Amino acid sequence: MARSFSGDEDHIVIAGMAVEAPGGIDNLDDFWSALAESRELIGPFPRDREWPLREMFALERAEGWGSVPDAGGFLAGATEFDPQFFGITPREAVAMDPQQRVALRVAWRALEHAGINPGALAGAEVGCFMGASFTEYGPRVADANEYSGYRAVGTALGAVAGRISHSLGLAGPSIVVDTACASSLIAVHQAAAAIRSGECDWAVAGAVCVMGSPGAFYEFAKNNALAVDGHLRAYSADATGTLWGEGAGVVVLERESRARELGHRVYARVLATRANHNGKGAPIAVPSAQAQEALVRKTIDAAGIDPSLVGLVEGHGTGTPVGDPVELTALCNTYGVDPERGPRLGSVKTNLGHAQAAAGMLGLIKVLLCGANGHIAPTLHADDPAPAVDWTATGLRLATKLEPWAAHGGVRYAAVSSFGVAGTNAHAILAMPVLEDVDA
Repeated sequence: MARSFSGDEDHIVIAGMAVEAPGGIDNLDDFWSALAESRELIGPFPRDREWPLREMFALERAEGWGSVPDAGGFLAGATEFDPQFFGITPREAVAMDPQQRVALRVAWRALEHAGINPGALAGAEVGCFMGASFTEYGPRVADANEYSGYRAVGTALGAVAGRISHSLGLAGPSIVVDTACASSLIAVHQAAAAIRSGECDWAVAGAVCVMGSPGAFYEFAKNNALAVDGHLRAYSADATGTLWGEGAGVVVLERESRARELGHRVYARVLATRANHNGKGAPIAVPSAQAQEALVRKTIDAAGIDPSLVGLVEGHGTGTPVGDPVELTALCNTYGVDPERGPRLGSVKTNLGHAQAAAGMLGLIKVLLCGANGHIAPTLHADDPAPAVDWTATGLRLATKLEPWAAHGGVRYAAVSSFGVAGTNAHAILAMPVLEDVDA
């Protein structure tokens, strides 16, 4: 049965979830095991996507280019899909961006995890909010080929959510959010707002990233911002850059009263979500400590809690020499003000790479699993923290090992951040009840 919190407000809660991550992970148990065991899910580039690997690995020979390591967080099942299960023809399925296919099956699993029959939702006022970005899948739409006629929808970014709503018959709002790496939490932010305003009875929210091309590796190689050793070392003194990854995650959101009525398990209350932008000043891709700090403070105020209650912050943590110090400064000024007491800090990107639009959702699900299992999962490569801040003057500490997570009044509090390359920032604060058992 769902567990009730104290208080009279009918909060938005998370009642189910599902995930796909690198390393062949397609269920919550395997994801939690990988996190708890400090496993790195990075692997070599896939050899079945017709990417110009020889050219990529030779980029560093050209003036002004950095190296591209043969490493990333790639979905093993990105090419797998059962179109007949979802009522889609094989030819149409091939023309579909793999992000549509992966998002569809992960959404189905999230509903099942919440105890909801996905096949019995036709006509229901259910919203679908998905984060995704364009990744150049397939030939140009202007090319004449056997898939012409299917490409308009197959390559449409809006169809990532539209496929889910269409296949399940959902009649609520169906929206794709593209705020780059902040897309995941913005999708949750919009879904929660839609439920509160009565636009839909409940919603699924999530994000997906499957790279249709290796374009992101080219961009960051030109900016010398890729991890040269093939490891993403967030918040570490040894960080040399980021490493791209893939993944997908979906959560089921509803009012707490509905969850209690239907007997759904409550994994977390969404106490507050907020978003802002860096504003003008520095180049658009350069993060702002001032904007991030302001966002965190606004989210804490909206949540109505003492920030000292937050035991875990799942940060953005891309491993870049510009982004990590900026984020650490903002977090030290908000969650780390008491040198004797503060939260653990981590980034799931150290396990599986930077999954771009899906990064925040994978971090959110990591936090939910930490709460459900009563332990804080470690972040990798954290033995030598970045010298950007004075660690003796802050209560913020990197999560270097699997450790028990104490609850406050039967509740564990956590925060999640996600920041986009175009300047959009998102932050969320969750309250997770101590569950009677630890199965997710």
